[in-house]
Amino acid sequence: MPATPERLHFMTGHATIHLAQADNADGISIIEHYMARDFGPPLHIHHEEAETFHILTGRFRFHRDGDILEVGPGATVHLPKGSRHTFRVLSDEARTLTITNGPFERMIRAASRPTDSDTLPPQTPPTPEQQQALAKICAAHRIDLVGPPID
Repeated sequence: MPATPERLHFMTGHATIHLAQADNADGISIIEHYMARDFGPPLHIHHEEAETFHILTGRFRFHRDGDILEVGPGATVHLPKGSRHTFRVLSDEARTLTITNGPFERMIRAASRPTDSDTLPPQTPPTPEQQQALAKICAAHRIDLVGPPID
């Protein structure tokens, strides 16, 4: 039986792990991300997994291997393993499901703080030390940060 969903603060977003890899034989992870306007990770590459985003609420701008895609609720965006990609939240708030089957879930856990809240953490820019720590955690999970977040 799957455990109660785990709630985390990841960067300036909130993550809820609805399906953990440990809870299914296929190693699939489903994480709901709740983010504020302008949330966006650095440009990065996943070397061991693809990522699929299903947009629940809000608007996003995705960059994938030089292509730009703007999407809203109901859209699904697949980012193949090895693609250079990032995204930015365009609306005041947004929610997406992220489906993976590699080290992404473990990276999220390593870079997050547990929370009992369903709210967003403080919206403060990361310090250089936090950026370096994230890069190190990502690299340990076969995710390379290769550029800044998008505008």
